[in-house]
Amino acid sequence: MAKKFTASNQQLKPDSKYNSKLVSKFINCLMWDGKKSVAQRVFYDAMDIISKKMKDASPFEVFEKAVNNVKPLIEVRSRRIGGASYQVPMQVSAKRQQSLAFRWILQSARSKKGKPMCEQLASELIDAYNERGGAMTIRENIHRMADANKAFAHFAW
Repeated sequence: MAKKFTASNQQLKPDSKYNSKLVSKFINCLMWDGKKSVAQRVFYDAMDIISKKMKDASPFEVFEKAVNNVKPLIEVRSRRIGGASYQVPMQVSAKRQQSLAFRWILQSARSKKGKPMCEQLASELIDAYNERGGAMTIRENIHRMADANKAFAHFAW
């Protein structure tokens, strides 16, 4: 039987500047068409912008707290029971929390048009750090949907 996940987690090396696997994984998610050097430049430029705008916290702390703020605790999943589909609230695994947070931050940053990507990413990370912005809105909507479907929680098994 094939393994469920790839070996990318074991092969992932920490980035050179912050020595963090979280940053390395984020850069890999930011990357398009295999252009890792472009993704690294965008990320590190965004961190420089954050360090200029946020004097009280280091850019790595801002990034870490932003990702942790965006991570969802609960989500709804469709479950087919007796001919009807129910939106059942379920807890999210740590790996999926991280991937959803990365996806929502990048989606919100990419939706801001008219500025370079490094500025878009920096503003979205600062917004997520301050618990506002597009990624936090997505997270709140997911939590609100899960709360509304609390009655179907007994279908989660």
